[in-house]
Amino acid sequence: MPKILIIDDEKVIRSTLKEILEYEKYEIFEAQDGAKGLEMIQNEEFDLVLCDIKMPKMDGIEVLTKAAEMQKQPQFIMISAHGTIETAVEATKKGAFDFIPKPPDLNRLLLTVRNALDKKHLVQETTVLKKKLSKKLDMVGESQAITIVKETIEKVAPTDARVLITGPNGTGKELVAHWIHQKSNRSSAPFVAVNCAAIPSELIESELFGHEKGAFTSAMKQRQGKFEQAHGGTLFLDEIGDMSLSAQAKVLRALQEHKVSRVGGDKEIKVDVRVLAATNKDLKKEIAENKFREDLYHRISVILIQVPPLKERAEDIPLLVDKFLTEIAGEYGTSKKVIDTAALNKLQEFPWTGNIRELRNVIERLVILGGKNISADDIKKYANY
Repeated sequence: MPKILIIDDEKVIRSTLKEILEYEKYEIFEAQDGAKGLEMIQNEEFDLVLCDIKMPKMDGIEVLTKAAEMQKQPQFIMISAHGTIETAVEATKKGAFDFIPKPPDLNRLLLTVRNALDKKHLVQETTVLKKKLSKKLDMVGESQAITIVKETIEKVAPTDARVLITGPNGTGKELVAHWIHQKSNRSSAPFVAVNCAAIPSELIESELFGHEKGAFTSAMKQRQGKFEQAHGGTLFLDEIGDMSLSAQAKVLRALQEHKVSRVGGDKEIKVDVRVLAATNKDLKKEIAENKFREDLYHRISVILIQVPPLKERAEDIPLLVDKFLTEIAGEYGTSKKVIDTAALNKLQEFPWTGNIRELRNVIERLVILGGKNISADDIKKYANY
């Protein structure tokens, strides 16, 4: 049941609002002045505060301002019989969800309360999802090789420098790109990933730059490309070494001019995008064989980050295994399995040609097929090495 605090120095107003809102099945609390209300916000978890503006001891705007500095941040709806447009604007700028004049219109009040509570719920849900995503995308490891990668990310992320991330398949190149985005000034904007190897060469330009209706046979309607979708944020071009030369030329132009044109269209569309790219190929070798544009290479590789293969950071395997055991237990809704030291030693001896992705698959197999405590014998049976 949502908890609502009413802060108002007029008892009749508090009683009226309480009666209306309790009828709607809300749990209601009251405070007769701003100082008392602020104390209650500090000590109690409220979903919503209905706060008068003109009150003795402490006015509503001050309550709103001080509450915004607290860890607990309920939604605020400001109410006042002396409201002006200037007051409403000030309240909104300081974080109030809405401003309602006295006497409040019942229908508007209830609708505003519901909308404010919906927003509170969405904010909480988003926070939880971001924490889950952050945990999922955590870069695990303390080896020197991965420490160098982490330190480079910390230096590069706050800038708008383009980054080329290299390394074998399964090492976590997309994870590095996510980290750069999350630690950048663009973190609240979209992160859009494109796997250039998974898109047919004849469709890659439409995917990146969009198309106009009728541009080709299956273009039944206008479509935004990934550059437009990532506007203000980060575009991650995974496996860029597999991109066609024609698409490379258009990407180069987009990076130079910060503009794109949809397939079948003449209009130039401005885009503000930070481009991160990744590849498992030796692009200098590709350039020598005329398979990759040298000018594009220099555009995307202001900063180079080499992600080490797992065999070069074997000391991180126990930490990675523990992370995967926790994740898999959560996904399957089971208790977390324990792995023996001897089993971990075995895992550290493997070459891991598929890198972290392969290790994760092996751990999932061991969780499903192995015993309650994963042993060295389980490794011999199920690790396929």
